[in-house]
Amino acid sequence: MEEQRAAKPHKLVVNNRKTSMVTGVLDVLSFDLNEILLETEQGMLMVKGTDLHVNRLSVEKGEVDLSGNIDSIAYSGISKSGKQDGGLFARLFK
Repeated sequence: MEEQRAAKPHKLVVNNRKTSMVTGVLDVLSFDLNEILLETEQGMLMVKGTDLHVNRLSVEKGEVDLSGNIDSIAYSGISKSGKQDGGLFARLFK
């Protein structure tokens, strides 16, 4: 039996391009010092920069705290249903 999950509100807060707090996170797909890829309630979220770290991850609450030098933040055109609209990630993962 599949369990229905309640949608978590999605929020992105960036402080001085150094730290970030993200809510509504469903999964951390990948991360390294230059890029973090998150699946959120609002689609895929890519954070690029230098010396990036995932300081805190709470899957139960859907929260992630990031630190490092944030250069860019981009959302993909992939919806929660998995359909692509030809956005950034559609081009990256062809």
